[in-house]
Amino acid sequence: MKRTIIALALLASAGAHAQENYLPGEGEGIVYFLPKTQVAVDVIATRVDFTPGEFGLYANRYLRVNNVSTQPSTEWEIKDIRIRTTGVPDSTKAYIMKLKDKSMASNIELTGQGIVKAINTTSNYKEETPDYKLEKPEKHENARKYMTEDILMAGSMAKMAELTAQEIYNIRESKNMILRGQAENMPKDGASLKLIISQLDKQERTLTQSFLGTTDKTDKVFTFYVTPEDNLKDKIVARFSSRLGVLSTENLAGEPIYISISNTSALPQPEEPGKKKKKDDGVIYNIPGKARVSVSLTGKKVCDEEIQATQFGYTEVLVDGLFDKKVNTRVIFNPVTGGVAKIDKD
Repeated sequence: MKRTIIALALLASAGAHAQENYLPGEGEGIVYFLPKTQVAVDVIATRVDFTPGEFGLYANRYLRVNNVSTQPSTEWEIKDIRIRTTGVPDSTKAYIMKLKDKSMASNIELTGQGIVKAINTTSNYKEETPDYKLEKPEKHENARKYMTEDILMAGSMAKMAELTAQEIYNIRESKNMILRGQAENMPKDGASLKLIISQLDKQERTLTQSFLGTTDKTDKVFTFYVTPEDNLKDKIVARFSSRLGVLSTENLAGEPIYISISNTSALPQPEEPGKKKKKDDGVIYNIPGKARVSVSLTGKKVCDEEIQATQFGYTEVLVDGLFDKKVNTRVIFNPVTGGVAKIDKD
């Protein structure tokens, strides 16, 4: 039984403010927490880095391409904003599971944070972590790798640019001749044709980048946590600047990213007059409520979802009778919501 060491450690971490929530009674017990909901706001932002080519000044003269920048730059874009929920220990819902001779509820499994996971069994629950497909910058080859000796030995940058442009036109002409079937030494089969065209494309692309420059995109995830509150309206969770990226709420250089949360749970049934309140004598668990979460930026709603939120729900009790020694009752809890995920007995 996992009891004494866990109980002592959790008692120390629970703090005096949670003492009043322990189940009444004396004796040894295992401390467990129920979770409360946190909303994780994942902002996926893309950093766009532009590196000018060494022949950028001559792009218009030799390639007839206008408005080619010769200065490096960095800009940011919002690729996506998503929300998810996670469970953290609720210090106002810390309880002791009393160890009784006639009870089989002593074999309790907890998370590393002390949240109840299972009783009389092992939980294989794993909190899902987002697997975002993040874009990474590609590796660019050095254009000089494909420059001829005449280009590298040219006496000025302007002459190098002129000869490089001529090499680009020669590559294009070679590709056209092959595709038309007019080349002197045609590939023998389709695989050879594909390989040659691919190599010529790479050479043309790399040499052209020496004029037009390269643009690299790198995705990064910024995560912010918000604790749901009823009627939370337009709370600033972060800020965004196309020049500086994702910023903290205090940095006024960016536009605010707002989050709003509203309780969408059904109203609880009123208690019957004169009916005694149920005694919390057993294993307490959560019945999570529901909430509507929306995130907006520059006046546009970018995310709008309904989630489960323990703060808007209530607690129930698995009575001690379920864990009588005559009955082997196994319970698995959802450590994110604190609700019962599965219960069976034999």
